[in-house]
Amino acid sequence: MTIVLVEIYLYGMNMRSEIDTTFDFRSDTPPGKDPDAFSSTLRRYHKLLWSKPLPNGVVLELFETTAQVYLHHHSEIGEFFLSSDSVVPSFTREPKIAHIIEQIPVDELAAFNTIGYTIGGMMVFPGNRIGHKMTINGARGFHPRIKDRFDLTVECIRRHYVNENSPLRETLERYADFFGLFGDFCGYVEFFLLQDMVAEDFSKVDFFMPFDGFKTSPLPASREAYLAYKQHAVDFVEARNRRILEFCREKV
Repeated sequence: MTIVLVEIYLYGMNMRSEIDTTFDFRSDTPPGKDPDAFSSTLRRYHKLLWSKPLPNGVVLELFETTAQVYLHHHSEIGEFFLSSDSVVPSFTREPKIAHIIEQIPVDELAAFNTIGYTIGGMMVFPGNRIGHKMTINGARGFHPRIKDRFDLTVECIRRHYVNENSPLRETLERYADFFGLFGDFCGYVEFFLLQDMVAEDFSKVDFFMPFDGFKTSPLPASREAYLAYKQHAVDFVEARNRRILEFCREKV
């Protein structure tokens, strides 16, 4: 187990906490509840990691004390209500590929789910509804061409920054003020430590499965395709966990 002591300086106040990139957020979540909403460790990690300077130098300080809000920011740059989202689905409960999932050893699926619930598999997105329409979390989960896949979500975000069409275009445009905080796609990727999902020049996303421009189902169509997807997803989460640890060391 690797634990790094983190010190983050916010508005004259030193904040110290332990970031454990092997911690499974299901372990401090009440039975039957969603770690994204109920893991106190996850919320603390999000607050510590993402309360930091934006590309323009302004600190995105996040608070967990606002009633009925997961994380909150309110300053001259705007007001933002953020929620957590586990972004690397294992598809173990997806009926359309149940015949594929049953071919995968149970221990392999359990290990995949476990790493998916470490901090490398977690993100924050705006959690407030606009015009009674879906949030980003909801839209990426329900859209038949995304199905919760994070690589496809990041591709939609990349296209948002260059004004190209995508299945999530309308949803992302509703939250343009949030994405504007990071300047461009490079700024967004670097802020959230997503470099291991994109090319070195930030020009394209490294997909977990062959990408066909959102033309067909994003679900793996065979056992072999699922195993390839799983390996790419695990590689990304492990790489991001290492990047998070390095970020933490730089803050000590």
